[in-house]
Amino acid sequence: MNGNHIRMPARRLAAVAAATALAAGPAALATAGAAHATTTTDEGRASAAVLRTGLDVALVNKTVDVPLAVSLNEVQAPRQQNDAQQTALTAHLDGVDGGKPFSVLRADVATAKATVTSTKAEGYTDLAHVRLHVPGLPLLSVIEVEGITSKATCEAGKTPVASSNVLGSVTVLGKRVTLTAGGPTDVKVPGVGEVRLDLSKRETTSRTAAATALELTVSINPLKLNVAEVEGTLTLAKATCEAPAAAPASADPGSDADPGSNVKAQGAPAKADLAQTGGSSVTPYIAGGAVVLVVAGGGAVALARRRG
Repeated sequence: MNGNHIRMPARRLAAVAAATALAAGPAALATAGAAHATTTTDEGRASAAVLRTGLDVALVNKTVDVPLAVSLNEVQAPRQQNDAQQTALTAHLDGVDGGKPFSVLRADVATAKATVTSTKAEGYTDLAHVRLHVPGLPLLSVIEVEGITSKATCEAGKTPVASSNVLGSVTVLGKRVTLTAGGPTDVKVPGVGEVRLDLSKRETTSRTAAATALELTVSINPLKLNVAEVEGTLTLAKATCEAPAAAPASADPGSDADPGSNVKAQGAPAKADLAQTGGSSVTPYIAGGAVVLVVAGGGAVALARRRG
């Protein structure tokens, strides 16, 4: 009698614990599934710059090089959404022409734009009547160009596009030149220096694009204004972009894209009724466990009566 009374609660406790575990299992899986379904999307990026310089200026009366690393109208998005315009850029270099400022670039138009939306990122530059100078050559332009544009467009889910154009005539170190897309153009002027021009450099990947209208590699030895040599690169009209990540397609339980969803949606009507009334797929197991407990309890009572 007492032995049966001790064992019966233990059996019921085990059955209840098993039923609770069965009920909690699908709930835990549902929570994990919801966490797995949570996704994040990357926003797009864009940048544009009218001019970037990376020059080393060697002075006549010094043994050190003076770096000249400046940029004109460099904008970025989404941190900035700008339409910047400036018609001249001046710089100061100690030891050059007594420390007086000199003009690196002059242009009638020098515009840079970088914009980003939820579906597109775009960088754009536009220059008109450009005259570019380096230290030691205050009167002679390294390059003069009538017009330059660069554009990089990246749309979510589409192939990025990069384009650039050099419009009108081009003059390098006072010499009229014809640029070709097939390779670099070298211009040498005795007693002044050498300039190598790369026209319209474009790069694209599945989500990014970059366009540079002109990239100049210069080696100038003016021997004026205390400047012995100028070497480095000059980049005109650069634009870049990175496309926003494409939004994931929403899951449709009734579509063919998710076979598992179809199986659940086409399940037996009895299970659907259980879901509508607050039951779940584990309800039959819980009910079965209850029946086992009732049968076991009835058997225990009968056995106790016989022993009594």
